[in-house]
Amino acid sequence: MDNLKGKKFVASYSGGKDSTLAIYRAISQGMIPMELITTYNIDRHKSWFHGISKEMLNRISKEMNIPSSLILTKGEDYTKNFEAKLREAKENGAEVCVFGDIDLEGHLEWCTQRCEAVGLEAYFPLWKESRKKLVYEFIDSGFKTIITIVDNSRMPESFVGQILTREVADEIEKCGADICGENGEYHTFAFDGPLFKNPIEFTVGEKIHSDNYAIIPIQ
Repeated sequence: MDNLKGKKFVASYSGGKDSTLAIYRAISQGMIPMELITTYNIDRHKSWFHGISKEMLNRISKEMNIPSSLILTKGEDYTKNFEAKLREAKENGAEVCVFGDIDLEGHLEWCTQRCEAVGLEAYFPLWKESRKKLVYEFIDSGFKTIITIVDNSRMPESFVGQILTREVADEIEKCGADICGENGEYHTFAFDGPLFKNPIEFTVGEKIHSDNYAIIPIQ
């Protein structure tokens, strides 16, 4: 990783555990964070996939002391608008975009293509590592995250709202779901740990059911 030391990066940031760990690793390797970029669903007024509000993302930016910006987009314009943001980041001095994907080849291909289109290097600090070891590393490093979305066709919805510990992760695995949730079994919101000056303050709303998903809103 010596060739990445000192390079300026933007991070594709979801608010979840994997993108948070990827950023932490990149900084630990001597890379310089410039910006957190988050895709934002303009129809739902929440971030794509993890459903985090603009106000909460601003709090995260403040506590991480890393500027952040939103890619405001509808689904049909997602790729075009993502590339436009990466192009702007490169013009502002970014050299690399960091992603938290682990081993889904389709994600690797999509992210790499977006970066190649604008002349940025795509970097995946977690790529092809053991999913279980990554979950344990996240927890053991002192990060705290709450499970905010569960696909109840893949794992019991009783996990939604729980803080992810080693014990909870092991129980998820025992249920037959992927311990890391890399296939979409669950999503998380990281709110404390070594990247944060202070824990992110939040409240938990009433559980919502949508199709196969159990969701607790974070406010």
